Amino acid sequence: MEVPRVVAVVRPGSPELAEALEKEGCELVECVNAAEGMGASLACAAKHAGEADGYLVALGDMPFVRRTTIAAVREALAAGAPLAAPYFRARRGHPVGIGARFLDDLLSLKGDEGAKGLLKRNEALLVKVPVGDPGVIRDIDRPEDLAPPLVV
Repeated sequence: MEVPRVVAVVRPGSPELAEALEKEGCELVECVNAAEGMGASLACAAKHAGEADGYLVALGDMPFVRRTTIAAVREALAAGAPLAAPYFRARRGHPVGIGARFLDDLLSLKGDEGAKGLLKRNEALLVKVPVGDPGVIRDIDRPEDLAPPLVV
């Protein structure tokens, strides 16, 4: 197992999704203000998670991230990185590791930018984890995004 605990945030009125996530062993959090954006959802998850050694922020629309990538980011946090993120071909991806000292920052997030501002303000603390995993930059927003990527 890459992480001992998974907190999944869902919008109200998502019973099928909630049931599927619970079957996978996730702790479920219904975020009543999820419509405000990613920041609100992250704050809701952080509040539910409480104090921890660190936090891995993974996005539900990025299903192709490899388990080895999740483990690599987790290991960077465990080794003392304040912030950690996988990089594929010089592009930052997900999941992002956020150290315990940023809990208050996570709790105060709002809007649709998620933790981008936190990462930008603390860019010098970010440990880049090189990975050979294109899944870290591949998100699924539309059904056609599920098509195999073109090899160039």
